[in-house]
Amino acid sequence: MKHSKIFRKSALALACAGTLAGAVQTVQAANWLKLQGTEPPNAAHRAKVWGFIQPEYQTTGDTLLKAGPWKGQKAIFNQTRPERETNSGFNVIRARLGVRGQNFPLDGKVNYFFLVEAGNNGITRNGGGSVKITDASVTLNHIKGARVRIGQFKVPGSEEGLQAIHVFDYINFSNPVDQLLLERFLDSDGSVAAAGANRPNGPVGAFRDIGIQVFDWFNVGAWEHTYAVMFGNGNGIARGDNNDDKDLYLYWSSEHVHGGRGPRRHGTKIFGWYQKGTRTIAAGAAQAQTNFDRKRYGMGITYRSPKIRAGFEYIKAEGMIFGGTDGAALPGALNNAGTAVASFNMLPTEEADGWYVDVGYYITPKWTLDLRYDQLNRGTVVAANERKFTTFTIGSQYFFNKKSRVLVNYEIRKAEAPNLPSAAPPNVILDSMDNRLALQFLAIF
Repeated sequence: MKHSKIFRKSALALACAGTLAGAVQTVQAANWLKLQGTEPPNAAHRAKVWGFIQPEYQTTGDTLLKAGPWKGQKAIFNQTRPERETNSGFNVIRARLGVRGQNFPLDGKVNYFFLVEAGNNGITRNGGGSVKITDASVTLNHIKGARVRIGQFKVPGSEEGLQAIHVFDYINFSNPVDQLLLERFLDSDGSVAAAGANRPNGPVGAFRDIGIQVFDWFNVGAWEHTYAVMFGNGNGIARGDNNDDKDLYLYWSSEHVHGGRGPRRHGTKIFGWYQKGTRTIAAGAAQAQTNFDRKRYGMGITYRSPKIRAGFEYIKAEGMIFGGTDGAALPGALNNAGTAVASFNMLPTEEADGWYVDVGYYITPKWTLDLRYDQLNRGTVVAANERKFTTFTIGSQYFFNKKSRVLVNYEIRKAEAPNLPSAAPPNVILDSMDNRLALQFLAIF
C-alpha cells in the first residue's frame, strides 16, 4: 500500500511537471553523461585546467540524546560533517582541481577527465592521504552510437548524485540520496559490539565507481535520448574490487530540447536508472563473511525556466541499507553503563524508499529562493526497524557572477519510528534531532 501511494505521487508529480514545462517558453536541463564524459569535437584544447572551492559553516542546537544507553551524550545527527564531533564549525568541504581535454590530433575521438579532491570530507577523511583522485577516465568516441568510457567516474544514476556538485542548488544532499546512494563501506554489519570497530574502511563512494561504460545520445527531432550501460567494481573509489562480482548500472533519459547548450541548456528531461551488485561484509553473531545483494533504482524529472526551477525523483533501495550508529551516539563513544561502544551499522537484508521535490524561484537574475522537501522511509521490511526522516529546506543563493555565489540553507528536520509508540526509546532519541543552519561560498576557476 505504501509503495503504491508513492508511485501515485510520482506519477502526479511527473504529470504536473510536464504540464508546467509545456507552459514555459524555455526550460533548462543538462545531459551529465555528455558533459562529464566527452569533449566537443571542435574543442581546441589539449588540457583545460579548472576547479572550485567550497568553504562553509554549519551549526545545530547540539541537543543531547534524550534516551537510550548513551542518554545525555552527543547525538551524531546534531554534529557537523565530516568528523561529526562538534555541532558547529567552519570547514573547506571541497577543494577540487582538475584537467580535461583531448589528445592529439584534436579530432574528438579520444578525450580524458581528471579531478582530485583536497577538501575535508568523506572522501579524504577515511583511509589513504588527504588528497584523493575522484575522477580519472578516458572516453573513446570511435564507434557510432557506442562511446566507451573507462576508469573512475560518476556512475549513471540519480540526478542529485550525477550532476556536477558545483552547480548543485543546496548545501547538503537530500536524505534519500545521502543515506541510500552516498555509499559507506564497512567491515561489519555492526551486530556484534567491538571497541573501536566498524568505522568506514575507506572513502565514501561519492556516487562513483571504477569500471567501463558504454553510452551515447540520439537526436530524434527536438528530443535527445541518452542511454548508458556500465559495469564496475562496486567498491567505490581509490581501491580495487573486494569480491568477484561486478555492479551493473543502467540509465535512460529523454529530453525535449529547446535550445542552448551545456549545463544551462533549454529542455525538459525525464529519466530512469537501475543499479545492482553484491557486497561482502561480516554479518551475524558469527561475523562470517557473507555476500548480500544491493539494488537501487529510481525515476524523476528536472526542468528550469527563466523564473522557476523544479525537479522530482523517487528512489527505491533493496539490501545493504545504512543504519546509522548504535543509539545515535558518536562512533567510539562508551555507553553510560560502560558495557558497549557505539559503532556504525548496516542492515544487509532491509529495504528503503524515498523521494524529494525541489522548487526554485529567481527573484532577480542574481538572487534565488530555493525550497526542497524530502522523505526517507528506512528499514521497511521489519516494522520495528523502520525510521522515517523528513527535511524541509529553505534556501537562497546570491550569484556575484557566473562563477561565484553564496548559499544559505535552513533545514527543518524530523525523524520518527512510525511503528513504535511515541514514548518508545527510538522515538525519544529521534526527538533529539535539531534543525540545521548552513552557509557556503562557492568559487569556480
